[in-house]
Amino acid sequence: MFKKSLFYMIIISCCFINISCKKKSQSSESNADTMTPTQDIMDTTTSNDNVENAENNQTNISSEPETETDNSIIPINTSKPFKGQMNLHNETEIFLYGTWQVEKLLGFANSYNDASEYPTGQKVIDDKIIIKEDLFSSMELKNYDVYQYITRDPLYDISTICYNSDSFYRLFKIDLPGLNVNDEVKWLEVYLSSTEHGLSIPVSFFVVNHDRLILLLEATCFELKKVVD
Repeated sequence: MFKKSLFYMIIISCCFINISCKKKSQSSESNADTMTPTQDIMDTTTSNDNVENAENNQTNISSEPETETDNSIIPINTSKPFKGQMNLHNETEIFLYGTWQVEKLLGFANSYNDASEYPTGQKVIDDKIIIKEDLFSSMELKNYDVYQYITRDPLYDISTICYNSDSFYRLFKIDLPGLNVNDEVKWLEVYLSSTEHGLSIPVSFFVVNHDRLILLLEATCFELKKVVD
């Protein structure tokens, strides 16, 4: 009898233990089910943050200024300078012919002689030069007999053309103020007779883009301005 009672007690205890374990298991599952939506929300929020950060990074990358090459320092025409003899073009004649006045000193070549009167330059400011098809006169360079010439049969000869400032400097060793990298410079020499192509006179000119005329005396450069005849 005692053994049977003990046996039943053991069976009942096992039943209680089994029921308790099931309740704990159900409670754990319930907690897990309750936490899942929260975790999903956290995962969704993290995913949205990642997408937003990626879009912001893309916007920052797109908004960064692009590096562009400064074309103003790159010669467009890299042809070698023309050296020879060339008659004036019509465009050059239209620009060149007239009366010009010495406006200001521009500077000197890297190598100069005493006649260049460095650093002030020759005393020719405000003096005038006449350049026409049938007349050339530098007689108004009154302080220097060596520069005074006049002829009614002049020959104007383009002996050099530089197609950018680099080739101009390499050839003439003159750093001209206001000369841009892509400026075209013609060196114009003057002869006293159109029939005799002898030695040019020691008064010559640089024609820059048909909008600047520069007087060259020895190794000294002067800016000229056109005046009404």
